[in-house]
Amino acid sequence: MTPGGEPGVSDFGISSGEPPSSRSPGPSGHGRGEDDDPRFALAAAVRRVTALVVGANVPDEEIRAATTAVDELADALAAAAGPGRRPRSQPDPLGHPQDFFPTSPVIGFANPVAPPVQVEVVDGELRGTATFDDQYEGPPACVHGGVIALVFDEMLGAANIAAGQPGMTGTLTVRYRRPTPIRTPLRLEAAFVSRERRKITTRGAMYHGDELTAEAEGIFIELIPERFIEVVGRHGATAEVMAQIRADAQRHGIGGHEAPPGPDS
Repeated sequence: MTPGGEPGVSDFGISSGEPPSSRSPGPSGHGRGEDDDPRFALAAAVRRVTALVVGANVPDEEIRAATTAVDELADALAAAAGPGRRPRSQPDPLGHPQDFFPTSPVIGFANPVAPPVQVEVVDGELRGTATFDDQYEGPPACVHGGVIALVFDEMLGAANIAAGQPGMTGTLTVRYRRPTPIRTPLRLEAAFVSRERRKITTRGAMYHGDELTAEAEGIFIELIPERFIEVVGRHGATAEVMAQIRADAQRHGIGGHEAPPGPDS
């Protein structure tokens, strides 16, 4: 628990050391509505454009006209943007899992790269649904195996947060049971399994109807907060990111004053 009484999970995959047994999973309810953040609608529109660019038989002249329009839109957004990076939101392990990471490339409605996977907590486990469009294709008519691995990494990590067992991926083993179809509703499951000291084991599965198409097991490591702050600083985080990490660490009552400065410091 943080000094202010908040649940002890950090946006950066660290915990404040609260005993896992005192945490409870997040609710199943509904996540943040699409009208709450204007980025959700923009990301959905960009996602639609991406699917059309990859899979639709659009005439070249229309592609060129769209390129001009998109360039103008990007220029307008860049001109309106303020300095630095938009701050990342903090996940609430007692809140809805859809809101853990709004800019996630898997479950983030604010990220046009995300399908997105829609998730909820059911009986202490993470459940999800997704339809992968043409931009996620690997073999003909099948979801790319790397995309499946990415989805499992996020789903298992989010399941850990919902279970009050946050960590960062140590190993991820994916077994591809049969090809996973694109443009078809899929069902996903992920659940915390066990913990041994700092090692957290989590498993997940992906289904097309009742047919298992892929499954995964992940070993996640609960980070020592001070070590994580040190590593991020050495990896070249900007001054803005380092300031956010220090603030996050202090929010959890774990220090953060001695982290190495970023390259912009």
